[in-house]
Amino acid sequence: MPTSIKFGTDGWRAAIGEEYTFPNVRIVTQAVAEYLKQENLASRGLVVGFDTRFGSERFAAAVAEVLAANGIHVYLTQKATPTPVISYAILDKHAGGASIITASHNPGTDNGYKYKPEYAGSASPEVIGKLEANLGATEVKRMDLKDAERQGLVERFDGTPAYIKQVSTLVDLEQIKRAGLTIIVDSMYGAGAGYYPQMLDGGSTKIIPINAERNPIFPGIRAPEPLDANLTKLKKVVKESGAHVGIAFDGDADRVGLVDEKGRFINQLQVFGLLAYYLLEVRGWRGPIVKSLSTTSMVERLGELYKVAVHQTPVGFKHIGPKMIEEKAIIGGEESGGFGFANHIPERDGVLAGLFLIDFMLKRNKTPSELLQELFDKVGPHYYDRLDMTYPADQRPQIMQRVADARPETLGDQKVVNISTEGGYKYTLEDGSWLLIRFSGTEPLLRVYTETHSQEVVQQMLSEGRALTGI
Repeated sequence: MPTSIKFGTDGWRAAIGEEYTFPNVRIVTQAVAEYLKQENLASRGLVVGFDTRFGSERFAAAVAEVLAANGIHVYLTQKATPTPVISYAILDKHAGGASIITASHNPGTDNGYKYKPEYAGSASPEVIGKLEANLGATEVKRMDLKDAERQGLVERFDGTPAYIKQVSTLVDLEQIKRAGLTIIVDSMYGAGAGYYPQMLDGGSTKIIPINAERNPIFPGIRAPEPLDANLTKLKKVVKESGAHVGIAFDGDADRVGLVDEKGRFINQLQVFGLLAYYLLEVRGWRGPIVKSLSTTSMVERLGELYKVAVHQTPVGFKHIGPKMIEEKAIIGGEESGGFGFANHIPERDGVLAGLFLIDFMLKRNKTPSELLQELFDKVGPHYYDRLDMTYPADQRPQIMQRVADARPETLGDQKVVNISTEGGYKYTLEDGSWLLIRFSGTEPLLRVYTETHSQEVVQQMLSEGRALTGI
């Protein structure tokens, strides 16, 4: 088995030209082909899609060649396509799953490979285990792409029309078109470019795209992740243009970022609270909520108020998606800005999440900042931030031991009432605030997260969390 290939929280990602090479992409695809045969899914075919990164369409072609050589029909996207659109195509085509060439929000030096099973969500740990067991187990098969197309084994398609038809059953696109809003859309040079104009042009609402061209080096941003530090241009354009809202997508458009009418970033935890509140209060949906351990406690409060269950999972949609299916949840969300919804796919969808936020504005006739205040009036104020820290790889055991041994009695002047070690080290405080220390499983990186009831306490909490790590 190639030791350099390891699936993380959502697929395999690596540096292009280092571990991420055509031979390794073909090895992963052969493992996928074997999995499809083992699970009796091969006859249903596989959807193959790609994002706007360097070489993505050529890597996708390599995937198609291996699948075709294994006798598996391939539905290959005609162009760079958002991950949620590709995932929905699994259901639309009744396919056995999807292979997606994308590194999501990673830096431009990377590319990646996401596998989506037949249920159109992130691959569960069980599925990932089976895929990894197949890596290098059989010789890679390959046939020329043009031969595969001539034989009908590879079929080019555009998944956008079916996706838009599906989304229109969940949100009134015509109402948004007529609303007279000005919406700035930052696709961060990624696969989400052009989707809102295609959906929402033709009425009095004005869609103004920025960073909509393909540029694999993602100029001006460290990586195509819709976080505050990466949205300087979007915030500036919203404020200067007098727009009603700014919506951002990550590189494959499965995550969303929100900028209010004053050009201020509304963080991902607050967006999760807004979306859950919208579905419960405005749409009247009822059902469980699924959240990762690193995201907002606002959903627990909403769960109490609306009498719905809230389930917590480890970090990653490979845990959240299957739990959404199991519990028939109305929404699942994670700290990084990824949200999935009932009546759709058990998968993050930044395009639909943004439409829901716009619809919330219309249904309440309020600005984003007013909606956030309404949410705070309901559940109390909640503020969040995260600190990412790297460390020398050889010091990992000592740092992990130091954190494991830490038993602080107070943090941020509040008493620690609970310490959980499931998926990280999470300290819950007397007032409901929390601090989480979590180590990456694939690189020498740890993250310190906090959510508190006071903006002024956030940085103090992060500093105290860093002190616990000794870095």
